[in-house]
Amino acid sequence: MALRWGIASAGKISHDFAVALSTLPASDHKLVAIAARQKDRAEEFAKLHEIPNAFGNYKELAEFTGVDVVYVGALNPQHLEIASLFIEHGKHVLCEKPLCMNYKQSKQLIDLAKSKKVFLMEAIWSRFFPAYQYVRQQIKNGALGEIKEVEVAFGFNLGGVDRLTKKDLGGGVVLDLGVYTIQASQWGFQEAPQKVIAKGELNEEGVDQHIEAELQYSGGRVGKLIFSGKQELANKAIFKGTKGEITLENFWCPTKLIDVDGKEKEWPLPKAKLTTNYQRSEGLRYEAEATRQSILKGEIENENVSHKDSLIIATIQDDIRRQVGVVYPADKE
Repeated sequence: MALRWGIASAGKISHDFAVALSTLPASDHKLVAIAARQKDRAEEFAKLHEIPNAFGNYKELAEFTGVDVVYVGALNPQHLEIASLFIEHGKHVLCEKPLCMNYKQSKQLIDLAKSKKVFLMEAIWSRFFPAYQYVRQQIKNGALGEIKEVEVAFGFNLGGVDRLTKKDLGGGVVLDLGVYTIQASQWGFQEAPQKVIAKGELNEEGVDQHIEAELQYSGGRVGKLIFSGKQELANKAIFKGTKGEITLENFWCPTKLIDVDGKEKEWPLPKAKLTTNYQRSEGLRYEAEATRQSILKGEIENENVSHKDSLIIATIQDDIRRQVGVVYPADKE
């Protein structure tokens, strides 16, 4: 039986998610509804993606009985309100990262999902790529020895992107790029860091645009992170162990890696009919299928991005923002 999807927000990432769903078997995934704050945008989106139902507000989608799960692709400050609406109506939710603006909001949303016994996951798509699953297996089977360091660099020139530079839109590289670097470090160590040390640069709105952070774990192990909206960086993650290392190129959506033996492994993505806004967005299919599998099992979270994982990541993000001086309206509530 097909999982019936709804999408909240008709923006660029929602388009890409719809494209990714189209690469999966129709017998497993069916995109049946789209909602946006403007009805005409929802209708335009529906026409392009051949979606039978288009709504001009999120409440109508929440009340629509023909949907099992909703992908929330709205702007960061709207995640708590919109995801809560769907959860209150008994819908499962896959919410684009960051889950919410801070730890407090994330905890509130997770507690609500638990109380309603519905599935909720932060859409950290990276972890569902076969390359990430392979890294986890190599760590588990001891191929790298003990992981001592995870080094991650992630950066682009994003100065002209409003959703990254404006405070009222939930801008800043910690919530947008930083979540990827933090989750990669967490993937390597599988425990909360004992200490976070961060420094960074803010723009004129008081939003972070360049961050260097060190996550210190037990036994002197460390995650070294740099992420920037000012310049392009190496955009790779290196998992360094006592027996060797694995490098993920384009680590946030990797289709290949350099294994411990120095050889390259590759997992090509399928091509869709429609083009995506962001590179390799067809890879969103992996988190969609993982969502389906969890829902079929009656799970309210997925082991690859558990509720605990999201709360640890939110705690680290809050800590980094506190150290560099970024405060959102949501932090004062």
